[in-house]
Amino acid sequence: MLHTLPLSVSGFPNSIDEALQLAVDLGKRGTVPGEGATAELWHLLTEIGALDLGAVRAIEPHLDAIAIIEQSGNARVINAALDADRTWGVFASEGGPDPLIATYTEDDVPRWTITGTKQWCSLAGSIDAALVTAQTTEGERGLFAVELSDVGVRVEPGAWHARGLTEIPSGPVHFSDVLALPIGEPGWYLKRPGFSWGGIGVAACWLGGAVGVARTVFAAAQRPDPNPFLLMHLGAIDATLHSAKRAIEDAAALVDAGLAEGAQGRLLTKRVRAVVAAAVDDVLARAAHALGPAPLALDAEHAKRVADLQLYVRQHHAEKDLASLGTALLESEDAPW
Repeated sequence: MLHTLPLSVSGFPNSIDEALQLAVDLGKRGTVPGEGATAELWHLLTEIGALDLGAVRAIEPHLDAIAIIEQSGNARVINAALDADRTWGVFASEGGPDPLIATYTEDDVPRWTITGTKQWCSLAGSIDAALVTAQTTEGERGLFAVELSDVGVRVEPGAWHARGLTEIPSGPVHFSDVLALPIGEPGWYLKRPGFSWGGIGVAACWLGGAVGVARTVFAAAQRPDPNPFLLMHLGAIDATLHSAKRAIEDAAALVDAGLAEGAQGRLLTKRVRAVVAAAVDDVLARAAHALGPAPLALDAEHAKRVADLQLYVRQHHAEKDLASLGTALLESEDAPW
């Protein structure tokens, strides 16, 4: 088990390679949710996101992978993950015409292999290894560790045309008879206590992006004789961000208290992500109204942050995810308010 240490960032990364190295360093220092410092971890993700969404988009999946590996108790993978400067991703998107299939064979040496195509594989051409989900031949969903340097791995080039997070290509990866190490029993990935917690970590990153946008509004309001409508939007942004920040802090306390597992954890994650996504959308809209077109056209840092955040927050599927939250609420016998 990793020991939780106070987290801070010294020497902010200036490139994706440096961000991945920071991810490795943080992964060795005990950045695991549920071990008593979840609030500090998620606050750190928010602070990194406020400075650079591309950097936190590279860091968060590595930390999520380390947390999953730690929780699995698989000593072989833990040692491989932590004893060397290896970078990890988590490729768990499902769907597509050629889904990943995991096959177990006992010919000369018992082994698992995976074949198929996995969509939305972020930085697959830049990281060393990944945790990937795949269907077993028995129809269960398994989680496997794979080496992305395997000869059977092919990252599809030229698939990423986004205008936001341009430095984080997230396209298809093709696997052909790739050796895979199972992480937990089939089905464990979805049943483990921390399955939902990673989704709140992502929301903490979104919140960071919104904080970065809000700081631009704050700087504009500090100029002489600010427009009263600018001040109105600044006040509304403050209230929105405070509510989102409190939602994440409260969730962290529940996680560390052991009160966010199973159905409770899933409901909590859906709720927190909905709160933060709504806050992000509100901050983006208010910043646009408060600042007008100038910073979007003339301030490269602000324009990139807005484009990055608009794409990143769409990991929350808006009305679809709100409907899922409503369904989860009805699974409880009593109203939660």
